[in-house]
Amino acid sequence: MSKNQSEWTKSTCPYCGVGCGIEAKIHTSGKLEVRGDSQHPANYGRLCSKGLALGDTVATEGRMLSPSIEGQNCSWDDALSHVASSLSSIIEQHGPDAVAFYVSGQLLTEDYYVANKLMKGFIGSGNIDTNSRLCMASAVAGHKRAFGEDIVPGNYEDIELADLVVLTGSNLAWCHPVIYQRLKAAKEKRGTKIVVIDPRETRSCEIADLHLPLFSGSDIALFNGLLAYLVKHQHINQTYIDSHTVGFEQTLTQAQRFSTITSVALETGLKTTDIETFYQWFCSTPLTTTVFSQGINQSTSGTDKANSIINCHLATGRIGLPGSTPFSITGQPNAMGGREVGGLANTLAAHLEFGNDEHFSLVKDFWKAPTLATKPGLKAIDMFDAIEKGNVKAIWVMATNPAVSLPDSDRINRILSDCPLVIVSDCVADTETLRHANVCLPAQGWSEKSGTVTNSERRISRQRRLLPTPGEGKPDWWIVSEVAKRMGFHDAFNYQTEADIFREYVAQTNIGNLPEDRSKRMLNLSGLNGMTNEAYNDLSPIQWPVNSTTGESERLFSDGQFSTPDGKAKFITVDHQPPANAISERYGLILNTGRIRDQWHTMTRTGLSSILNTHDSEPMLEIHPFNASDRGIRDGQLVKVSSNISTQVFRASVTRHVPVGQCFAPIHWSQTHCSGGKTDALIPAITDPISGQPELKATPVMVQPMFVKTSLQICRSSPFSQRQLSQFCADYWVKQKVSGGYVYQLQFSNEIDEVYATLLDSFVGDEDAIIQGGQPAQRRAVVFQQLKPTMAFSLCNIYSELRQPDIAQLLASHFTHQDIHAFLADSLSTRSPIICTCKQVTQSDIENLIAENPCIDAKTISELTLAGTGCGSCASDIEQCLLRACTSELSMVQKAG
Repeated sequence: MSKNQSEWTKSTCPYCGVGCGIEAKIHTSGKLEVRGDSQHPANYGRLCSKGLALGDTVATEGRMLSPSIEGQNCSWDDALSHVASSLSSIIEQHGPDAVAFYVSGQLLTEDYYVANKLMKGFIGSGNIDTNSRLCMASAVAGHKRAFGEDIVPGNYEDIELADLVVLTGSNLAWCHPVIYQRLKAAKEKRGTKIVVIDPRETRSCEIADLHLPLFSGSDIALFNGLLAYLVKHQHINQTYIDSHTVGFEQTLTQAQRFSTITSVALETGLKTTDIETFYQWFCSTPLTTTVFSQGINQSTSGTDKANSIINCHLATGRIGLPGSTPFSITGQPNAMGGREVGGLANTLAAHLEFGNDEHFSLVKDFWKAPTLATKPGLKAIDMFDAIEKGNVKAIWVMATNPAVSLPDSDRINRILSDCPLVIVSDCVADTETLRHANVCLPAQGWSEKSGTVTNSERRISRQRRLLPTPGEGKPDWWIVSEVAKRMGFHDAFNYQTEADIFREYVAQTNIGNLPEDRSKRMLNLSGLNGMTNEAYNDLSPIQWPVNSTTGESERLFSDGQFSTPDGKAKFITVDHQPPANAISERYGLILNTGRIRDQWHTMTRTGLSSILNTHDSEPMLEIHPFNASDRGIRDGQLVKVSSNISTQVFRASVTRHVPVGQCFAPIHWSQTHCSGGKTDALIPAITDPISGQPELKATPVMVQPMFVKTSLQICRSSPFSQRQLSQFCADYWVKQKVSGGYVYQLQFSNEIDEVYATLLDSFVGDEDAIIQGGQPAQRRAVVFQQLKPTMAFSLCNIYSELRQPDIAQLLASHFTHQDIHAFLADSLSTRSPIICTCKQVTQSDIENLIAENPCIDAKTISELTLAGTGCGSCASDIEQCLLRACTSELSMVQKAG
């Protein structure tokens, strides 16, 4: 924490892989104020809605405050000794491979380093993997195959320097909003052409010159066709190919399957004119940057898709040059840091690899590791398969929630329930994963942790402590180190601070890394050798590799030298195959999944912010009007979505933003926040055979309307427990954090009178006072305890013309007499929807401004209201307000005429 609480302290945002710098200070009220760091080269002061709302997510409510064993609170010493003795006993009886760690991109690099060191170096197993396996493992495998090392050659400035930016499998506008704003600004300044390749029409399409809505999974056909087109029209760089690559002819031979535009169109479903336009732009634009993300990676052929993109850049010599490079942009804040230190099961450490005797010896000698793992460990899905088979007896989960986020999540819950030993380190007290834990260990959360993270452009930044840790929470690296000491490895884990660990990691990147060494890697932090504690604390953002002479970072691959034994990049021969989850007549639709603008992962952090819960309050299923009409589904209706392994409930959003034959659902909701909408429960655990990354973009599903009779809203200052929620016996419920408390939306197939009676019997005590209102098709009530209003509820018949009130207003106003009366009398006004989450600008704010200034434009609206000046994701909503106003005015003119 800063010595002076009125000063701004620099740190790093804990959300996406952009790695935005933030500045924070604590007010006398205890509230944490957060703003963008104008000096940080990732964001230059910009923040998205999630980053701006960070101060709302650091409350102590719902935190894990002390260690526990089998549900009983205990001391740290007892918990650590129990974990150490239990792991040691399992290793002694069943061998080191009977133990596994499942870790997270939310860990800091120092945490990752210590966990990897314990598992691979001293337990002696490769069984440590990370939830980053779900978002970037295919890109890692593609980089290693092509470049000889997991290297992202791009920088964020390349997106601004390019004349053509190709976004493929990347909804940059919502998943990496700050980079989207940098791209948007570059387009406005220098006319950058933008191509979006995505089955859906996402918000990123708003600045696109060309949208290619290809069939899901057909990316390789498109990029193999591009490679063939480049050759046919003589736009390859033959000199570069001959001097700096191998394998071109074989790769081209395979790509010739798509040597005509027609063949590409048949496989991708795209218009021939659009394909031709894209290919011509790529040919004629030397400064081309291709940004790819989850839409490429999360596939059974994700690695091949990544290489099909890289092949086109190699063929034109567009690698690592300013404004001209392939660029994998990661999903998590420290996915890159985990990759660097060996947090993936199939790597050793510091880009030193399994299967290389020299690498093995370097790591073993550096760590003085008695039992260094000799082979790769189990990747995420394989790890849980091994628990199910009984081969893994203990799993330690750190800073992640696999019971929600892994595919086939119902099965994952059964596996965790049956596992002999489940250890969970987390900062919150309740997640689906924690409900299976034998041992719970309270870890520090963001704003309490201290260490480093590496973003998508290989830039290392500091996360710094801003707030004290509630209860007995400890750093993850400390927890792991203390367990290691109790397992007998005291000398190897006797760290005093996170700076000790960082110095050791820096030193590890140096081993075997001199220019003359055969094991030379691009990952090299020699310029940070011997860093003092003070220098570590003051570390400014820096991109690796860090030159040992100048201390500056260097651009990679611009000289055509790669990390392969011969220094040449490899073309990788790939072929298009239909998705493994082929659609069947029974299911009829393909389910695509992804993130939405204001939520993150399983909502353990963003779910705490009332601001972030105003935009999307429940899980929606986007479905095309044709498919909705064909199934009798109305917009806003509940629907059942079924795959071959599960059924979940969503709210239908009928939209043309998804193509016919496909639907889309967000990944964020879980049983903590909703009875349905658990998307990963629908998805089978089918993976890329090379990367081990699951297919999350192409699951066959059946969608049916769901019929309910009664809608119930409840608002209260504290949340219901899971047991209390089960008493409702609702067909569907969803929880929303709002200002002042929580709102629950519940739906029932029962009649209104039956639901009302159950509600009174279960949740209104004998000593409670209740004031009731409403009419036959509607019931409303406010419950008082000791003359203080604590809860309100509203029921209505779904098929009546009555509408539910904006019940959250009662909490926002702290149940004023005026609002209570209005609520019971059905005159409680409805609040205007929030258009701009970042600046809390409502639709009525904008509409009133338009009414006062009929000739106003979107830019002026932004200047006057600040809407769109944060992450900018609401720009299209502002345009829609203008469009509605113009349409309304035109209609009035026509009527008058």
